[in-house]
Amino acid sequence: MSDQLQVLNPATEEVIATVPAATAADVDAAVARASKAQSAWAALAPGERARMLRRFAVAVDEHLEELARLEVREAGHTVGNARWEAGNVRDLLDYAAGGVERLTGRQIPVPGGLNITILEPLGVVGVIAPWNFPMPIAAWGTAPALAAGNAVILKPAETTPLTALRLAELALEAGLPEGVFQVLPGHGPVAGNALVEHPGVAKIVFTGSTAVGKQVWAKGSALLKRVTLELGGKSPNIVFADADLEAAAAAAPMSFLDNSGQDCCARTRILVQRSAYDRFLDLLAPAIEAVTVGDPADEKTDMGPLISKSQLERVRSYVDQGAEGIRGKAPEGPGFWFPPTVLTGVDAHARVAVEEVFGPVAVVLPFEDEAEAVALANATDYGLSGSIWTRDVGRALRVSQAVRAGNLSVNSHSSVRYWTPFGGFKQSGIGRELGPDALTAFTETKNVFISTESTEGPAQ
Repeated sequence: MSDQLQVLNPATEEVIATVPAATAADVDAAVARASKAQSAWAALAPGERARMLRRFAVAVDEHLEELARLEVREAGHTVGNARWEAGNVRDLLDYAAGGVERLTGRQIPVPGGLNITILEPLGVVGVIAPWNFPMPIAAWGTAPALAAGNAVILKPAETTPLTALRLAELALEAGLPEGVFQVLPGHGPVAGNALVEHPGVAKIVFTGSTAVGKQVWAKGSALLKRVTLELGGKSPNIVFADADLEAAAAAAPMSFLDNSGQDCCARTRILVQRSAYDRFLDLLAPAIEAVTVGDPADEKTDMGPLISKSQLERVRSYVDQGAEGIRGKAPEGPGFWFPPTVLTGVDAHARVAVEEVFGPVAVVLPFEDEAEAVALANATDYGLSGSIWTRDVGRALRVSQAVRAGNLSVNSHSSVRYWTPFGGFKQSGIGRELGPDALTAFTETKNVFISTESTEGPAQ
């Protein structure tokens, strides 16, 4: 295995950077630095730690366009999406900073004394970030972990290390102490595995495939290491006949084409009530065909390339060229391009209907009634997100309760906000990220009882 990571522009296939790949020895040295820095970081007055994180947020904001353009080049994200991602890092740092001084324990009534709980940082946290959203998902783990008083070692994906490295530079420029936030690009089986198996790392936050997530959990369990896993998805987009079909069809394309479908929340199973099926497809076809696929640096582009040749080949393997459906257009020539694709006439148990494709491909499946819609929605190993389109408030509530997924939207496709919790059911993950409880996921609860009973002896 090479000791260098080549970073390609997925829109052109050109090498844009070469980055040293961390070894297991590099991870060991980084953990030692992090352990030393963490105790001083945790000992800072809460207000001071919060101020440093806010300065970090300001630095990100001042370099937002630079970070966005870097994301366009290394990940192929559209420039609009990339700006949102850099802004999400900024906002999450600000949000986490606001929690530092609110990370409080409790006073619990007990007889004979006073009982309090104290939330203490875990120590060193390893964050293993994916290539599909390199900046924001890295911040999901990093920002609350730092706010809670931990040191963080971030291992970005092999294909997208550049924005993570730049964020580490900005953190130092903003005044974060050396060793508190380190970035170690490297291969998953080497640097990632070393982080997971290192006894000095108290927790791993991993976002990626379910298969690799299971390995992370199994290896971490040998040390009783805490883990948060955000894994795969095969999310439903349920459209009832009483819905606003025009709105549902207009919103459907970007619910699975955003980031070229490389999104664990992508609504790739479009479930449509049979009585509205034909009308919905008539509305959906022009919406798919209107999606502009091309240069991600162009402000007018809706969808860019896939991340790599291997990902392109994976997506192709799911789509029979003779299959019925709706297809958009994509560029030809250099770059990892695949057109927006909606398949119809697909068996509900086909690979493309049940497995995570992680590309711009969706299937449309008909259903008869509410019970069948719920059964189809739940007929998957995953349970991350989903959408429900209906004008019936009672139905919206019933179906929301019946669908086994961690994040649902009614008459929209919203899934992730940094101030609300995010995570999945079943094989979509373990634990929750973001939201008001994000910091507590990076703490230990210590219980302290203080006796108030007199210890004085008898009066003399």
